[in-house]
Amino acid sequence: MTGTLTNTETAGRPPARVLLRDLAIFQLKLVLDGFKDLFLTHVALGAALLDLLARRKPATRFYSVVRASERFDLWLNLHGASRDAAQNEDGLFGTSEAGADTLLGKIEEIVVGLTPAPNAAPRHEAA
Repeated sequence: MTGTLTNTETAGRPPARVLLRDLAIFQLKLVLDGFKDLFLTHVALGAALLDLLARRKPATRFYSVVRASERFDLWLNLHGASRDAAQNEDGLFGTSEAGADTLLGKIEEIVVGLTPAPNAAPRHEAA
């Protein structure tokens, strides 16, 4: 067997440019997740300390931070679109929905909006 793949072996696999795009998106998501963790470590400690000093029942500040963290995680959706991306020619974009309320959905909406559709006539602005 040679080192090259046939068309049937590469069918359904993302091309190299899609893999590189998805790598960049995943790296961005990891960086954002890391910053969130670093930031929330201090905010959660401060909120819990304030709740302990104020002797509030329930500890509203701390649990507000936890809810905000959960909302951010749902938006970031770090691993959500990866389920079938390896078998899709469009990688992560093929398993997500453009415009969805996630980071990937927003990125896809921007990228798809910038990419002209095949066989699309060029737009001319009215004067």
